[in-house]
Order: sequence, then C-alpha cells, then structure tokens
Amino acid sequence: MSSGAKAGLVSADVLQREKQELRKHERSTKHLEEESRNAQTVFRDKSGRKRNLAQEQLEQRLKAEAEAKREEQYAKWGKGLAQERQQQQNVEDAVKEMQKPLARYIDDQDLDRMLREQEREGDPMAALIKKRKAKESKEKEKPRYKGPAPPLNRFNIWPGHRWDGVDRSNGFEQQRFARIANKKAVQELAYKWSVEDM
Repeated sequence: MSSGAKAGLVSADVLQREKQELRKHERSTKHLEEESRNAQTVFRDKSGRKRNLAQEQLEQRLKAEAEAKREEQYAKWGKGLAQERQQQQNVEDAVKEMQKPLARYIDDQDLDRMLREQEREGDPMAALIKKRKAKESKEKEKPRYKGPAPPLNRFNIWPGHRWDGVDRSNGFEQQRFARIANKKAVQELAYKWSVEDM
C-alpha cells in the first residue's frame, strides 16, 4: 500500500510489527519535520552557492538610488543650468519686489537706481554715461597688440600683445597670397582675351 503496510489478508502480529516500524520511523523523522517546518528558505545561485538576499537587496537599492540621482542630474542639465539660475534669480527678484511697499516715495533708493539705469531717448547725458561704461568695460579687456600692422595671414588673426614685430614664419602665407593673386590675374587676363573681339 502507499503507507508501506502490506495489502490483503495479514495476521495481527504482522500488522503490529508494521505499526511499530511505522511509529519508529515517524519518531526518527519527527525532529527533521520540526526543523523543516520552522526553517528559512535557502536561495542558491546557478553554481549552487548560497545567496545573501539582504545584501543583494541593499546593493540593488543603492544602485537604484545612484541611478535616480544621475537621472535627476541629467534632467537638470537637460533643462539648462544657466536658464535655471536665471529663473531662480527672477523668482528672487519678484519676491524682493513683492516685499516692498506699494507706495514708493522719492527717497526710495531702489526706485532711484532703477530710474537712473534706464536709457531715455534724447537724453543729453546718455553719451557721457555710455562713454563711462565703455571706459569701465575697456579696463577689463585683455591687452592687444599696438604696433605696426602685422603681416596678413589667412585667418586674419591679430598677434598677441607681447609680439615683438619680427616675422618668424616660413613664408607659406606670403606664397599662398601670391598664388591667389597670380590665379586671379590669370583669370582676369583670360577674360580680357576672350572678350577682346567684341
């Protein structure tokens, strides 16, 4: 039978013996049953080693956080950092303006500064103010070469402010300009020859 007992007509002692063996077997496997009932599931990888699920979950969470952080940064970069700073500045300016009183009097310094910075058409002092601003901005510019005109180059790049005026090139630029001029002269001469009979 499926229980391990003999089927059919059996004597009482055979039944007794079978019952005792069955109880003995149950007693010997009872502690295994208890252990397996309260045991934790063991997860293994393909090679058969035990997996530490808590550690794997922690690693996955850290990886997901790093990915989310990177995605957030890329989204921030996609919007434009300068535009975001400008928008933040606009919000701060608007909050600052909202905190000011609605009625602004003649001694209001912010209003005075704003009105002074405006350029009006027909203002006789506007030229002087522009000149002052240009002078202030000129002081911040990098120094430029101030000397005799430098030899031409194909990119029209002006020499640096420390250039001593000595041409140390290998002559390629002059040869190039000579070839261009020669080509132009030949084309012009060919054109004149072609239209001479007309």
